[in-house]
Amino acid sequence: MTTTVSFEDAKGLAGTDLGASSWREVTQEQVNLFADATDDHQWIHTDPERAAKESPFGGPIAHGYLTLSLVIPMWDELLDVTGVGMKVNYGLNKVRFPAPVPVGSRIRMTGTVAEVTEVGGNGLQVTVDGAIEVDGGTKPAVVFTGLYRFYK
Repeated sequence: MTTTVSFEDAKGLAGTDLGASSWREVTQEQVNLFADATDDHQWIHTDPERAAKESPFGGPIAHGYLTLSLVIPMWDELLDVTGVGMKVNYGLNKVRFPAPVPVGSRIRMTGTVAEVTEVGGNGLQVTVDGAIEVDGGTKPAVVFTGLYRFYK
């Protein structure tokens, strides 16, 4: 469920657990498209037969950066700040990939607001401690600190 707050109320979000996004499947088609876009065709991602036989993961896995890029649509499910003219993905701090994402698995994002600071006189920076979980996994696939800005 999306947390929806006004720009003014967003100032008090520090410490708020934003919950989890919906689950989304990571498909071989997505992996192949990402491989084409980034020119990263390593066989553990793009060759299901070889990955099933030779990789320690038992099959193909998503690129770490593909998984990280899916933060964008999942983030929109966690927080909506109203009364703003512009929303900006400002960047990331400390990103780690503790576990693989097997192709065909489902992932979701969780997040907690760590800090909210004013920026530029008419903006807020919301710092979120986030993770991407794999359905049935024992540890997160990605852990990160996301920086999001909202301007009036």
